Amino acid sequence: MNTLGWQELKVVALAVDDLARAEDFYRSKLGLEPRPQADGDVGFALGSLTLLLKPLAGPGGAAEKSPYPRLTVAVADAPRMERELAARGVTISDAVQLYEDGCYWVGAFLDSEGNKLWFCSEAGKPAPSVSGGRSSP
Repeated sequence: MNTLGWQELKVVALAVDDLARAEDFYRSKLGLEPRPQADGDVGFALGSLTLLLKPLAGPGGAAEKSPYPRLTVAVADAPRMERELAARGVTISDAVQLYEDGCYWVGAFLDSEGNKLWFCSEAGKPAPSVSGGRSSP
Protein backbone atom coordinates (compact mmCIF):
# COMPACT_ATOMS: atom_id res chain seq x y z
CA MET A 1 0.00 0.00 0.00
CA ASN A 2 1.28 3.45 -0.93
CA THR A 3 0.54 5.45 2.22
CA LEU A 4 3.08 8.20 1.53
CA GLY A 5 1.70 9.22 -1.86
CA TRP A 6 4.46 7.91 -4.15
CA GLN A 7 3.44 8.49 -7.77
CA GLU A 8 6.17 7.92 -10.33
CA LEU A 9 9.85 8.31 -11.05
CA LYS A 10 10.34 11.73 -12.68
CA VAL A 11 14.10 12.36 -12.97
CA VAL A 12 17.18 10.15 -13.01
CA ALA A 13 20.56 11.88 -13.01
CA LEU A 14 23.45 10.12 -14.75
CA ALA A 15 27.06 11.11 -14.09
CA VAL A 16 28.94 12.11 -17.24
CA ASP A 17 32.59 12.90 -17.91
CA ASP A 18 31.98 14.82 -21.13
CA LEU A 19 28.63 16.63 -21.28
CA ALA A 20 28.81 17.47 -25.01
CA ARG A 21 29.66 13.87 -25.92
CA ALA A 22 26.88 12.50 -23.70
CA GLU A 23 24.34 14.99 -25.07
CA ASP A 24 25.22 13.96 -28.62
CA PHE A 25 24.90 10.26 -27.68
CA TYR A 26 21.41 10.61 -26.19
CA ARG A 27 20.22 12.79 -29.07
CA SER A 28 21.90 11.11 -32.05
CA LYS A 29 22.36 7.46 -31.04
CA LEU A 30 19.25 6.98 -28.90
CA GLY A 31 17.00 9.47 -30.70
CA LEU A 32 15.67 11.00 -27.46
CA GLU A 33 14.13 14.47 -27.46
CA PRO A 34 15.84 17.15 -25.35
CA ARG A 35 13.85 18.31 -22.33
CA PRO A 36 15.08 21.80 -21.37
CA GLN A 37 15.70 22.35 -17.67
CA ALA A 38 15.12 25.70 -15.94
CA ASP A 39 18.57 25.61 -14.30
CA GLY A 40 20.35 25.03 -17.63
CA ASP A 41 21.05 21.33 -17.02
CA VAL A 42 20.75 18.98 -19.99
CA GLY A 43 17.86 16.52 -19.89
CA PHE A 44 16.18 14.10 -22.27
CA ALA A 45 12.57 12.88 -22.33
CA LEU A 46 11.86 9.20 -21.81
CA GLY A 47 8.08 9.13 -21.45
CA SER A 48 7.31 11.18 -18.35
CA LEU A 49 10.84 10.50 -17.01
CA THR A 50 13.69 12.97 -17.51
CA LEU A 51 17.20 11.55 -17.92
CA LEU A 52 19.37 14.34 -16.54
CA LEU A 53 23.05 14.47 -17.55
CA LYS A 54 25.19 15.74 -14.66
CA PRO A 55 28.91 16.46 -15.02
CA LEU A 56 29.76 15.89 -11.35
CA ALA A 57 33.31 16.83 -10.45
CA GLY A 58 34.95 14.56 -7.90
CA PRO A 59 38.57 14.14 -6.84
CA GLY A 60 40.77 14.65 -9.86
CA GLY A 61 37.93 16.26 -11.83
CA ALA A 62 36.29 12.98 -12.90
CA ALA A 63 32.55 12.38 -12.71
CA GLU A 64 31.47 10.50 -9.57
CA LYS A 65 29.97 7.26 -10.86
CA SER A 66 29.19 5.56 -7.57
CA PRO A 67 26.63 4.75 -6.50
CA TYR A 68 25.07 4.34 -9.91
CA PRO A 69 21.38 3.71 -10.58
CA ARG A 70 20.12 0.51 -12.21
CA LEU A 71 17.65 1.64 -14.85
CA THR A 72 15.49 -0.73 -16.86
CA VAL A 73 13.46 0.86 -19.63
CA ALA A 74 10.42 -0.89 -21.09
CA VAL A 75 10.58 -1.10 -24.90
CA ALA A 76 8.23 -2.57 -27.50
CA ASP A 77 10.65 -5.28 -28.72
CA ALA A 78 13.98 -5.83 -26.91
CA PRO A 79 15.61 -8.02 -29.61
CA ARG A 80 14.79 -5.40 -32.27
CA MET A 81 16.04 -2.62 -29.96
CA GLU A 82 19.35 -4.46 -29.54
CA ARG A 83 19.79 -4.76 -33.33
CA GLU A 84 18.91 -1.10 -33.90
CA LEU A 85 21.23 0.16 -31.15
CA ALA A 86 24.11 -1.99 -32.44
CA ALA A 87 23.50 -0.66 -35.98
CA ARG A 88 23.86 2.88 -34.57
CA GLY A 89 27.23 2.01 -33.06
CA VAL A 90 25.97 1.66 -29.48
CA THR A 91 27.96 -0.80 -27.32
CA ILE A 92 25.75 -3.70 -26.24
CA SER A 93 27.10 -4.72 -22.82
CA ASP A 94 24.61 -7.54 -22.15
CA ALA A 95 23.01 -9.31 -25.11
CA VAL A 96 19.24 -9.73 -24.96
CA GLN A 97 18.33 -12.92 -23.11
CA LEU A 98 15.15 -14.45 -21.82
CA TYR A 99 14.83 -14.26 -18.04
CA GLU A 100 14.36 -17.59 -16.31
CA ASP A 101 10.69 -16.85 -15.63
CA GLY A 102 10.18 -16.64 -19.41
CA CYS A 103 8.24 -13.38 -19.18
CA TYR A 104 10.80 -10.79 -20.34
CA TRP A 105 13.57 -10.32 -22.88
CA VAL A 106 16.27 -8.18 -21.23
CA GLY A 107 19.50 -6.62 -22.47
CA ALA A 108 21.75 -3.65 -21.69
CA PHE A 109 23.92 -1.10 -23.43
CA LEU A 110 26.55 1.45 -22.44
CA ASP A 111 26.12 5.16 -23.00
CA SER A 112 29.02 7.37 -24.09
CA GLU A 113 30.11 7.76 -20.46
CA GLY A 114 30.07 4.09 -19.49
CA ASN A 115 26.69 4.14 -17.72
CA LYS A 116 24.86 0.85 -18.20
CA LEU A 117 21.19 1.13 -19.16
CA TRP A 118 18.96 -1.94 -19.32
CA PHE A 119 15.94 -2.47 -21.57
CA CYS A 120 13.23 -5.12 -21.59
CA SER A 121 10.09 -6.23 -23.38
CA GLU A 122 7.47 -8.84 -22.69
CA ALA A 123 8.32 -12.22 -24.21
CA GLY A 124 5.04 -12.63 -26.07
CA LYS A 125 6.61 -13.04 -29.50
CA PRO A 126 9.46 -15.06 -31.00
CA ALA A 127 12.98 -13.78 -30.42
CA PRO A 128 16.52 -15.06 -30.99
CA SER A 129 17.62 -18.22 -29.20
CA VAL A 130 19.42 -17.63 -25.91
CA SER A 131 22.14 -19.46 -24.04
CA GLY A 132 21.14 -18.53 -20.51
CA GLY A 133 18.81 -16.45 -18.40
CA ARG A 134 18.41 -14.29 -15.35
CA SER A 135 15.99 -14.34 -12.49
CA SER A 136 14.20 -10.95 -12.81
CA PRO A 137 14.27 -7.71 -14.84
